[in-house]
Amino acid sequence: MDEITTETADNAIRRVVILGGGTAGWMTAAYLGKMLPPTVSITVLEAPTIPKIGVGEATVPSLQPLFFDQLGIPEEEWMPECNAAFKMAVRFVNWRTPGGPHPVPQPLDGGTDHFYHSFGVLPYCDDTPLSHYWVYDRLAGRSTEPYGHACMREVPAMDALRAPRWLDGTRATSYAWHFDAHLVADFLRRFATTKQGVRHVQDEMTSVDLDERGFITGLRTRASGTLTADLFVDCSGFRGLLINEALGEPFLDMSDHLLCDSAVATAVPSDSATQGVEPFTSSIAMPSGWTWRIPMLDRFGTGYVYASRFADRDQATRDFCALWNLDPERATLNHIRFRVGRNRRAWVRNCVAIGLSSCFLEPLESTGIYFITTAISRLVAHFPDRRFDETGIDQFNREIEFMFDNSRDFIQAHFYFSPRTDTPFWRANKQLRLTDNIQEKIATYRAGGVINAPDLTAKQALMGIDVNTDVWTNGSYYCVLAGLGVLPDQPLPGLADRPASLTKAARMFQEVKQQQRELVDTLPSNHEFLRVLHGR
Repeated sequence: MDEITTETADNAIRRVVILGGGTAGWMTAAYLGKMLPPTVSITVLEAPTIPKIGVGEATVPSLQPLFFDQLGIPEEEWMPECNAAFKMAVRFVNWRTPGGPHPVPQPLDGGTDHFYHSFGVLPYCDDTPLSHYWVYDRLAGRSTEPYGHACMREVPAMDALRAPRWLDGTRATSYAWHFDAHLVADFLRRFATTKQGVRHVQDEMTSVDLDERGFITGLRTRASGTLTADLFVDCSGFRGLLINEALGEPFLDMSDHLLCDSAVATAVPSDSATQGVEPFTSSIAMPSGWTWRIPMLDRFGTGYVYASRFADRDQATRDFCALWNLDPERATLNHIRFRVGRNRRAWVRNCVAIGLSSCFLEPLESTGIYFITTAISRLVAHFPDRRFDETGIDQFNREIEFMFDNSRDFIQAHFYFSPRTDTPFWRANKQLRLTDNIQEKIATYRAGGVINAPDLTAKQALMGIDVNTDVWTNGSYYCVLAGLGVLPDQPLPGLADRPASLTKAARMFQEVKQQQRELVDTLPSNHEFLRVLHGR
């Protein structure tokens, strides 16, 4: 992305104030510090007494190319600073099996009820995704192999806990990352303040000054006076101190689509040398929600995301601690209540909300960092001057709305189409309304069609580039729906009339098998690669 050239007109933005630190605030500060001209001063106002949420420890593949590469920071620099590890997929455990929570063996074996939403590239055969040839064979009774093992070359490597890179650093497949969110925020704070001249004010905001138009003119603080600016970025978390409280923008609650509203979380030590480090996030179905497991060297982050109308805090804590053999009285637990939804508008007048103050979905598909990265890149793309033309603001708001609503629909589909009906929570999910958007996609899937635009090219996928700000491709829907046991009603119409393509696809399935064996045989263990990367 090209840097914005220096604006010489009198209307140029000269000062930006970001309210709130944490991951959202410091990602925004670092990115703007790189992309905006040096004539723009950036200040982060961070209250040292405000606790950070810190539940967003997993990402999607766009983080490196769309964020860290833009800052000129390679993986080898930031990963060791943030105890980062690799993530090749989300592994869904017990989403088809009634009862639970079930124990999770170490390592997770192939006999467990599980499937992957993989970040790998879904091959194409004659401009048709290989998934559709798999459906053709499956519905005809010629194959019983699960979708992921038939179509994705990465699945056996993940089962074997392999790294997504060879020891010489070469990438074998697309991947994302696990990390400690607090360490990422600290790393970016140091980067922004020492290398980009971002001003860091540690103080508490006491009130907001507005002009006669309703624009923000300054943030009054307890000890540092009033911080004035042309543009304000609200990274104050769920409180939405600027966008919701000061400007009165309504928050659109989405609990009619997603029921979970609470979480209990902790970090658990692990013996990485003996157990290995799983190169995927686990999502383990529970009686009233699901539990994440985010592995890193010598520990994993974990939390139970649940619906408070079906499990109170005490019950959720007992179920969560039982899963990992923790003592509820002695474990250090973080209890979180969150809002699910988005603001009607993410950008209002001269205030842009980014992170939790803008929108939030439960982290089932690791959308938190993805939402931040997308928002800051689109802010730069539509960066205003002091006239704040509504055309760019409206386009930004449409893009954020599209990004959020598509992700919300995709996540709701996980619960809606799970065959589990063993608890009130799982039954209630079947009664929720699906939007017209997701119903159209499911109808396309049922009819054997291709959802949305074609999947990413191999180059795009390896670089983590999504299209039209929609990260959920045709392959994503096949991973999840087929993994849940939902198959199309018919194969792609006309496929039977393409015998040459069917023959070619049969060869490609064999090539996938060969690639699977090669990856398992040649890739190092994830634990081994991470120890080398971290210099341990």
